[in-house]
Amino acid sequence: MSTPDSEVPYGTLDLMVLKTLASMGPLHGFGIARRIEQIANGALALNQGTIYPALLRLEQKAWIKSAWGTSENNRRARFYSITAAGRRQLSAETELWERTVTIVSRLLKHES
Repeated sequence: MSTPDSEVPYGTLDLMVLKTLASMGPLHGFGIARRIEQIANGALALNQGTIYPALLRLEQKAWIKSAWGTSENNRRARFYSITAAGRRQLSAETELWERTVTIVSRLLKHES
């Protein structure tokens, strides 16, 4: 088994966070990070220095919103949820990402 790579490809963390919140509903930062790591099947590790600046940036863009609540272990935690603007952004970014993957795949498969 390979070790997790802590480097998140540039421009993909916002998409991962938005998709996670769209599919899972409101989660706290730790829960978002763990879910992304779970879906990445151990190929990615997210730490607080990675996830929380991204959450702040997404909240400043009004793509997510937050509210205080109580976590599973009975601690106060900030829970994040996707907004309507965030859903539109997720749709646009998903389309762009899928086009980019298609183009890069074609280039990698192309014979000279």
